[in-house]
Amino acid sequence: MASVVSNGALRHEKKPLGMRMRKYWGFYLMFIPVLAFVAVFHYAPMFGIRYAFYSWKVVGDPKWVGLANFEKLFKQSQFSVAFANTIVFSVVKLLLNTGLAVVISLLLNEMISLKFKKVSQTVIYLPHFMSWVVTASVFSLILSPSESGLVNQALIKLGLIDEPVYYLADKGWWRVWYYIINVWRETGWQTIIFMAMLTSIDPGIYEAASIDGAGRWKKMWYVTFPALGNTIITVLILNLAKIMNLFESVFVLQNDSVKRATNVLQTYVYYQTFNSGASADYGYTTAIGLFRSLVGLALMLICNYASKKVRGRGIV
Repeated sequence: MASVVSNGALRHEKKPLGMRMRKYWGFYLMFIPVLAFVAVFHYAPMFGIRYAFYSWKVVGDPKWVGLANFEKLFKQSQFSVAFANTIVFSVVKLLLNTGLAVVISLLLNEMISLKFKKVSQTVIYLPHFMSWVVTASVFSLILSPSESGLVNQALIKLGLIDEPVYYLADKGWWRVWYYIINVWRETGWQTIIFMAMLTSIDPGIYEAASIDGAGRWKKMWYVTFPALGNTIITVLILNLAKIMNLFESVFVLQNDSVKRATNVLQTYVYYQTFNSGASADYGYTTAIGLFRSLVGLALMLICNYASKKVRGRGIV
């Protein structure tokens, strides 16, 4: 029977492409918009990579400069700041969000009331559905140094500060609130992954631990944490490959007071392209984009290797 099935599957695989397309034409038809989107927005722009080796001002034709753009890149202090900020912001944000998502998941898992548990989880991950523009607007009002600033007014009434502080215009405070805002918006959504893993743990293991005299904390330490271990590592690995894709969350919270100190690679490219006027060099910004892509590729390969070691399969 098995040989008959395998032979049938083999015959199915050997059918010509044209025959399969005629048979499943509906699926191929639905795939056309996706293929067109990928071709136009992902593959077609790759032909512009060649401009990383040109100098192309707003006025004038592209001129071949070889590796001059990359030499300029590493000599620019603002590029170094943007590159360092990209790594630091992404890694700290990733560790904070993942760590707090694990803690919240464990707390939710320990709740006895199922109704309260569902309500709490919904409230926690609702901020994820707010756009970054709305999020930035809300927190700009909350942190405002004016009378409408909730944080400043509360701290003044408590006697902790004497006068309002413009948190989003101070380099040090900007970083602190950037992490806080990211945690508020993103942590709840990550709890879904860990909650799904927690619900898959065999209840029999907890029952066996209870028979052995384990309390709630020991069950959490010896049963729950080990079960979450691989999931935590997997989430970290998969998100580490995307740390170079940082733009919107930084861009919407920036202002002129902190812009130069809080730039990341993508905001740096944006300002170099659109805020430099006639001196904008598209060749230079293309070189930055190519460098970012190469770093992202290296990170993806490293994460793919790490994923194979941890999960037994790669991410690509």
